[in-house]
This record gives sequence, C-alpha cells and structure tokens, in this order.
Amino acid sequence: MKKDITIEEVKNIAIAIAPVKLDSNEPQWSVYFLNLKDVAVETVLINAEGRGLIAGEEKHTAIMRFFIDKVEAKSFKKFEMILPDAFALSHQYWVSFYEGKNIYEKKYIFAANSINQDRMVMVPLIDKPGIFVH
Repeated sequence: MKKDITIEEVKNIAIAIAPVKLDSNEPQWSVYFLNLKDVAVETVLINAEGRGLIAGEEKHTAIMRFFIDKVEAKSFKKFEMILPDAFALSHQYWVSFYEGKNIYEKKYIFAANSINQDRMVMVPLIDKPGIFVH
C-alpha cells in the first residue's frame, strides 16, 4: 500500500555533460552518469529529453531511453552524445536505479543555454571540465 512505500532522497548521484576532444576542431559533448557513492548501483534507467524554443519555435528532441546494468562505486558511465545545436533547449534526465533492494528516482535538469564553456567546472570522477547536476 502507499503508506508502506518509503521514498528516500537521492544522494551522491549526478549527471554531467562534458566536451570530448576528437580529431575535428569542434568538440563532441558526452553525457555521463556519475556514481559518487561508496556502493555500486544497478539497473540504471535513464529517460532523456530536450525541449524549448529555438528561433521562437517550439522544439523537442525524441525521448531516448538508456539502460546501464551496473555502475560501480566511485565510477561513471558515458551513455549519450549531445550536439551543440541542442544546447538552446532544456535537457531533462529522469533517472531510476537500485541501491541494494531499494529503488530510487530523480529528475536532473540542465536549463536552456546552461551548457556552455563559461559554466564549466571540474567534474568529479571523470576529471575533466564540464557541467554537472547533482
């Protein structure tokens, strides 16, 4: 029953977006799931979507779904590439995962135009500059 369900706060899990230097002059941007916990998390499900206005017109990306079997303690997994053309949109990542027998969920939002070089900080675990939400 509803009274038997405990919803606990998600701690030490983050989503990060960071540029990756490739052979071309334009950096590619990758999206990462960060497990900052001292324990592994499993059955990670991520729904990703972007939406907002570009040139005054409502735009939205396809809803993408990602599955990561296990993310070890103090580690990360890259799960998506993002194009700079979409940075004008707000990006939402709805994440659920198991820690032991408990299931957790949280929504991570990158506001429109928040993915840019001026807002980058050193992202933990991946040890490169990027933007992250925790």
